[in-house]
Amino acid sequence: MASALRTRFINYMKLERLSPKTVQAYVGAVAGIAKYHSRSPDSLTNDQIQSYLLHLIEERNLAWSSCNVAFSGLRYFYLNILKWEETDFHIPARPRCRRLPLLMSRKEIRRLFAAVNNPKHRALLKTVYGAGLRVSEVVKLQPEHIESSRGLIRVEQGKGRKDRYTLLSDTLLAELRSYWRYCRPRKWLFFGRRKTDPIAIDSAQRIFYNAKKAAGITSGRGIHTLRHCFATHMLESGTDLYTLKQLPGHTALSTTIGYIHLTPKRTGSLQGPLDTLNE
Repeated sequence: MASALRTRFINYMKLERLSPKTVQAYVGAVAGIAKYHSRSPDSLTNDQIQSYLLHLIEERNLAWSSCNVAFSGLRYFYLNILKWEETDFHIPARPRCRRLPLLMSRKEIRRLFAAVNNPKHRALLKTVYGAGLRVSEVVKLQPEHIESSRGLIRVEQGKGRKDRYTLLSDTLLAELRSYWRYCRPRKWLFFGRRKTDPIAIDSAQRIFYNAKKAAGITSGRGIHTLRHCFATHMLESGTDLYTLKQLPGHTALSTTIGYIHLTPKRTGSLQGPLDTLNE
């Protein structure tokens, strides 16, 4: 993609207030099709766009989530930057493949924390789990966001550029105070190589994977597993759905309701039709 066209695309997305992560993904999608055809994306035909999408699906065998990003990025580029009418090209329907998250039990969560010796790493993981944060939110926390007198953590500009409050338990507060005494963070609660920089998302993910390996845990996926566990364990403890929707910052109640399917206490006591067949 020519540098002028790339700059124009990036500036447009910034004005539209797209997140840096989305900007990077959409630029990558357009750069990918340009590289595949060895031509500028503004000179491609509809058939060439279609052949690239087919390449992603059949040859590269990308997951639907990855294909969706590419499809969305290309649609955004051609409609908003090149001003193509939607009838000029066709991007296939983008079905969403929804999978239930792989959770960790409370016992596994305790083993995970016990396997972490580094105070900063342990405090970070406990904050994600104890407050139900996204990894993009925990890395942006600042000391003043910990409102200890109110028992709350202030999350600024989370997903959807929304502010919210979430839970700060006494146990998590004690962990954070111990960490603060040991590491003395400055601007960022969880700093990177330098205290002036926030810890990188990739580093937070690595901390989680290393803890899982040290604890001998195979269940769960990435660090987002701890956020899923927060919601599920809160629901198991009797938290009502409305409150649970607010704490992790779910946009739709349907997202929160989905965690009902993950709570064994709500399904383990039910009788199946075979159990009542002879009643």
